[in-house]
Amino acid sequence: MLFDSTVRKELARSFGATLMVILTIFMTNLVIRTLGLAANGAVAAQDVVFIFTLLALQTLPTILSLSLFIGVILTLGRMYRESEMAIWFSSGIGLARFIRPVVATSWPVVVLIGILMLFVWPWSYTQYNDLRQRFEQRADVLRASPGQFQASGDGRRVFFVEKAASAASGGGRNVFIMSDLGTRESVAVSQSGKIENVGEDRFLVLDSGHMEQNDKNSGEHTHVEFKNYRVHAGSGGSPSNAAPSPRAVDTVDLLLTGGPAYMGELTWRLGLILGATNLLFMGISLSAANPRRASNWGLLFAALAFVIYYNLLNLTQAWVGSGRVNIVVALAGLHGLAFALGLGLIWWREHATVIHPMKLLLLRRSAT
Repeated sequence: MLFDSTVRKELARSFGATLMVILTIFMTNLVIRTLGLAANGAVAAQDVVFIFTLLALQTLPTILSLSLFIGVILTLGRMYRESEMAIWFSSGIGLARFIRPVVATSWPVVVLIGILMLFVWPWSYTQYNDLRQRFEQRADVLRASPGQFQASGDGRRVFFVEKAASAASGGGRNVFIMSDLGTRESVAVSQSGKIENVGEDRFLVLDSGHMEQNDKNSGEHTHVEFKNYRVHAGSGGSPSNAAPSPRAVDTVDLLLTGGPAYMGELTWRLGLILGATNLLFMGISLSAANPRRASNWGLLFAALAFVIYYNLLNLTQAWVGSGRVNIVVALAGLHGLAFALGLGLIWWREHATVIHPMKLLLLRRSAT
């Protein structure tokens, strides 16, 4: 049918254009964030591209949902402003008739959001966590990139490695270390440094260098030459066997394991899928505009509605995660109400569009 094909083509173009704009904004911000993590020593520099990909996969469902919502509003809003809606309404097509082409165009995107949330989301979060944990468990001298200053995890030491040694040696050449232990400051320079594990302890071993020490209280200055200097660099034990984060647990395991924290995470994943669907109906109703008054109030209200809905998703996740609300009550309460509100607004818009012109016609006939 001409009506369905027209709406679907227009909606597809609007969704594509909106997605490109929002992706550009989000990805630019994500690049800055990822580079900031690498610059601050939170992740390895060689893992920046992979970490950027993982973070992009985590934010993609929200981007798709927002782009689809704005695409519906822009498409129908343009029809209102250019009086195309008046033509469709006068031909007997109500606002509820727009649900079918909108859903027919949007369901592949909603399915993609579901796949990302139910399967890709836990995998990407697991990979991201593993990368950060493995990097944090490395020795500070190994985390220091050649030619860059790197602070230790506790902030008491600053490392500089001029040139990295081989991976097997686990260290670097021309190592500079400045330490601040409260009452004493020291600066050590050596030709090479490496990490040695003794049991569960890790030691930093410096070869052929010298150290300058300064006592802050007494002002005493000490110069030490050494051939071999060993300093404790923390524990080298295996990572703890703590329970994994709910975000890193597969969806099936969330259902089988249960528990408030896991149910809260499941509420978030299912909520974003249901929210993307409900936003379609809200978009149809919120896109109404007066062709005689060019304004963007509809788009502003739509953005406000998306922000409120998104925050309510986080709120229901917190309530379910704390055990205050059951997951069924949270999903049915929030998303059922949003679904009813979307359909109710469509009904109200449709009857307002149909009834008011009839009243105006009766008034004109009575006046004549």
